[in-house]
Amino acid sequence: MEEYIEIYTDGACSGNPGKGGFGVVMKYKQHRKEYCAGFRKTTNNRMELLAVIVALEQIKDPALKIKVFSDSRYVIDAINNNYLFAWKRNGFKDRPNSDLWMRFLKVYNRQAQQFIWVKGHADNAENNRCDQIAVAASQGKDLQIDPGYETGALF
Repeated sequence: MEEYIEIYTDGACSGNPGKGGFGVVMKYKQHRKEYCAGFRKTTNNRMELLAVIVALEQIKDPALKIKVFSDSRYVIDAINNNYLFAWKRNGFKDRPNSDLWMRFLKVYNRQAQQFIWVKGHADNAENNRCDQIAVAASQGKDLQIDPGYETGALF
């Protein structure tokens, strides 16, 4: 049986734009880690994508296989339907969140990573946990600045 890292991600936003956060659960063998952060003004799509990026940035061994589970059609479809690569070819012209997509490409490995859509707010316990910690992070104190959103560097 092939071993792989399981990554579950979710983003949350109160208002869109508004206060936002992301949540990540990573599982490998008997290990489990959670990550989250909150931002004072951002969008839901940015948080969904940032969750995936932060998780992939934690991977130390690029040879490990990875399965990323997300309830974000925005993220999953952009990758699996190759929209992302068309955007890249066009220099991300007029594409929202280009700063995050370029950051994503630095940690993306097409051969080792699989992206799987899961229904949000359903029976997936790990996705539900990500939602809980993303919402909690968005409601926390000392929210971070999302520089890609607040500085207007969206395109």
